[in-house]
Amino acid sequence: MNTLRNGRTDLSTSRIRSAPQTRSPLAIGPVRWDKEHPTSFAKADAMPALPPFAPIPASLPATVPFVGPEQMERARGRPFAARLGANELTLEPSPLVAEAMRQAAVDEARWYPDSTNYDLIDALAPHFGYTAGEIVVGEGIDGLLGLIVRLFMAPGDRAVTSLGAYPTFNYHVAGFGGVLETVPYRNDSEDLDALAERARAMQARLVYVSNPDNPMGSWVSHAAIEALCDAVPSDCLVLLDEAYAELHIDPEAITPRGFRRPNLLRLRTFSKAYGLAGMRIGCAIGHPELIAGFDRIRNHFGVTRISQVAALAALGDTAHLAGVIGSVAAGRERLADIARANDLTPLPSATNFVTIDCGRDGDYARAVLREMLARDIFVRMPGPAPLDRCIRISTGTDAELDLAAEALPEALEAAKGEP
Repeated sequence: MNTLRNGRTDLSTSRIRSAPQTRSPLAIGPVRWDKEHPTSFAKADAMPALPPFAPIPASLPATVPFVGPEQMERARGRPFAARLGANELTLEPSPLVAEAMRQAAVDEARWYPDSTNYDLIDALAPHFGYTAGEIVVGEGIDGLLGLIVRLFMAPGDRAVTSLGAYPTFNYHVAGFGGVLETVPYRNDSEDLDALAERARAMQARLVYVSNPDNPMGSWVSHAAIEALCDAVPSDCLVLLDEAYAELHIDPEAITPRGFRRPNLLRLRTFSKAYGLAGMRIGCAIGHPELIAGFDRIRNHFGVTRISQVAALAALGDTAHLAGVIGSVAAGRERLADIARANDLTPLPSATNFVTIDCGRDGDYARAVLREMLARDIFVRMPGPAPLDRCIRISTGTDAELDLAAEALPEALEAAKGEP
């Protein structure tokens, strides 16, 4: 086993295993019922047809929105030295959260979770300035987006988003047979006027916007969000993804507690500032009749008991959250300094990452990304042009950012030499 630059062990011969080889179902040969051994199958001359998928999933590619770092490590044969590509909180969670989770694992893991998420919603309601009937808890914003698309879109209905915005929304729209309409970013920020205009032109059922934005880190004012709610068709629902809201740097851009519009759903998560991405827990906030609709389709035991306990403890540890916010702000400044030291341009950010303009085209930025990965630094980049001139680096620990600072100039130099 080898040792990486951060002192971690290269586990390519132990923990990191090659992906298992898969066989086509046809490779097992034809089968028939074996009367003497009813739990097994025996070969026969004729094989039943493989059951087909339903038409919508049959038309989709067998892909998910993200290739995770663990999957990349398996393909590489070694772990990353710094995990700075998934916008996770690399700091440890609150000690109160850790203790609550340990206790719940011992005392409560054998029980099914509370399907109503009662205690957590009871705490979230005053925290956000709403009633309990205006909040539903789900498996993170990703899971809630799937429920929302299923609840409000029929096959052929249209949804509007920005070209290059969070792709999991697009994934769910396609998965339920919807039609996705996109508008370009304007000056590296979502163009809410263009989103509203396209929603009106297409009679869209859903409009998705994130504030602050991923992948660019930019933000819009609350007044712009309010105007968007007023500008879309009367039966169009605005989805406001506020995953990074706790980390915001502009008070004017934060949608106030208790803000209500009948055509608005606010989405919040414990994945970012609270450091619970692995727990998969978040909430949607909106009109009580819309929220009640989730009970028609949601996975009622989908949010685990330990996730509920962890979120409740995290919500109560305001001192730890304040420390996280300060640490993330310092990390943004450090990343901006690293970018400028390499003659790159850091974009303003209200999130736990900094998007860095590499100063050339997408091919060059992709080369920089490859070279960072080759140096064991996991980072990502936006997809479509002109956003793809950038790479995106999450805030991390001092040690992780030291590794990024060491690798970036090497990656930039190597990228210049790529064909």
